[in-house]
Amino acid sequence: MAIKKVALLTAGGLAPCLSTAVGRLIERYTEISPETEIIAYVGGYKGLLLGEAIEITSEIRENAAVLYKHGGSPIGNSRVKLTNIKDCEKRGLVQPGENPLEVAANQLVKDGVEVLHTIGGDDTNTTAADLAAFLADNDYKLIVVGLPKTIDNDVFPIQQSLGAWTAADEGARYFENVVAEHNANPRMLIIHEVMGRSCGWLTGYTAKVYHDNLEELDFLPKLGLSKERKDVHAIFIPEMEIDIAAEAERLSNIMDEVDNVNIFISEGASLEAIIKEMEAAGEEVPRDAFGHAKLDAVNPGVWFGKQFAELLGAEKVLIQKSGYYARAAASNEADLKLIKECCDKAVESAQAGIGGVVGHDDDQNFELRAIEFPRIAGGKPFNIDEPWFGELLADIGQTKGAKIETAH
Repeated sequence: MAIKKVALLTAGGLAPCLSTAVGRLIERYTEISPETEIIAYVGGYKGLLLGEAIEITSEIRENAAVLYKHGGSPIGNSRVKLTNIKDCEKRGLVQPGENPLEVAANQLVKDGVEVLHTIGGDDTNTTAADLAAFLADNDYKLIVVGLPKTIDNDVFPIQQSLGAWTAADEGARYFENVVAEHNANPRMLIIHEVMGRSCGWLTGYTAKVYHDNLEELDFLPKLGLSKERKDVHAIFIPEMEIDIAAEAERLSNIMDEVDNVNIFISEGASLEAIIKEMEAAGEEVPRDAFGHAKLDAVNPGVWFGKQFAELLGAEKVLIQKSGYYARAAASNEADLKLIKECCDKAVESAQAGIGGVVGHDDDQNFELRAIEFPRIAGGKPFNIDEPWFGELLADIGQTKGAKIETAH
């Protein structure tokens, strides 16, 4: 179908795919439908509610490939849930008594938008689905075609979300420098906290990339420069049962032998236990507009540092978080290929009048398609039975622990 006008928005946290996806969507429409007008709402749903948009001019179209070289989002992000009326009112995005869905819908009608491309995680895309449903109920046809942005790689039923591979590469690169801090103090415990609220894929894959990269380096053990000191010694993720006493015994032996211990943890590992401790102590747990605990306030890395410092006899504990470094990177080659493929399918789906979130469908033989909105959900756990993960744990001498059911 001929599309007169499309709008783009990016929302939620950053990921190493946003700038690339915006660039490729602009490029693809320019290649096959140059007459289609394009606008981009500034700051995600915030810009939509406030009517703030950027016109994609011919100059931008001609230079869209520049966006492949940059991280972040050129059009800006925000965390706004259109069905959270109180939060929208509090932030001045709507007036008291207004329905944010209706305000957003009226803006899309006013702007003449026929297709809305949302680039975000499950919250972003399910919010888009709410908006499309509202418009349909009010006899306004809007096609919403989303792209799955989350470095956690935890969206049902999508095989690989955009930006996750790059985030793992960047997290590994980050730790390559951090790990050298073990030279600065005897019996050093280094905690590398990786993003991943309910899914350990990113932590596991970051550890794999880092561990594999060590194989490419030369060492000088007789001078203290050894692979053993730089390697990953433990990986703690939400999908695995963590026996702290048993792990402390294993890691104490490593500390005695190589004088340092390096632990990779997901920010969501043992999250429920940490929150319970905080609430039992009378501490308030801050939450975002979607009701998620704010992980910077919960600080899992600090909690794990306290658990293991005394048990390992650590003289110093260093806690480092690679999340903001990793998620703001430009797309690597693997992600660039995947993003282009998904963006092209998103434009194709929009022209065919098919809404949904574009990805390789776990339940449809991994076919690249616009997956129906009702099937999109966050919190997809990492399958710890993946062969590469088992091999990684075996290499570092860690047992897998109890498996968490991965069915949705």
